[in-house]
Amino acid sequence: MRIIRAADCKVMPWKNGGGTTTEIAVAPEGASLSDFDWRISMAHVGQDGPFSSFPGIDRTLSVLTGNGIRLAFGDGETAALDRATAPFFFAADRAVDGVLVDGAIDDLNVMSRRGAWSHSVKRLTGSSHEVAAERGLLVLVARRGDWQVNGAALAAGDSAVLHAPITTRLAAGNGGELFVVKLVPVR
Repeated sequence: MRIIRAADCKVMPWKNGGGTTTEIAVAPEGASLSDFDWRISMAHVGQDGPFSSFPGIDRTLSVLTGNGIRLAFGDGETAALDRATAPFFFAADRAVDGVLVDGAIDDLNVMSRRGAWSHSVKRLTGSSHEVAAERGLLVLVARRGDWQVNGAALAAGDSAVLHAPITTRLAAGNGGELFVVKLVPVR
């Protein structure tokens, strides 16, 4: 298990220059925004505007803080996301504009290269859970509360990368929130 502390994450500009993102993990290590296999990051969105396009990439977006965002896709589809909605999956090469509901948000972005990796994202709340992965990687992103993962402590903002196959118990104090990211190689 590899622990990634919040203080060790890299802050970098968005691909389209419209803001900044905090990179939690990327593969291969040190990959740029154009050649990663998968990437997990958090972004602060302070104004309406277009999302960066990532050809050949699938993306899942989850709202972490704020009142939400409406996604307006170029093909007419719309989606309203807030702290209560499930993580939202879409192709990152679709044209999409984000419209803030009422002020800035922070979000969690999980992206994987289509045809090479697949991913899923689930938000867990509460104090005790068991999670498993048969293949690939399990990445745990602690959002609120202090979590225990296989004897290691994760504070809010910390993450853990575990190699599958694995089944692990997660425990947190009241009000805990954690995101479970499963990354599976397609090949």
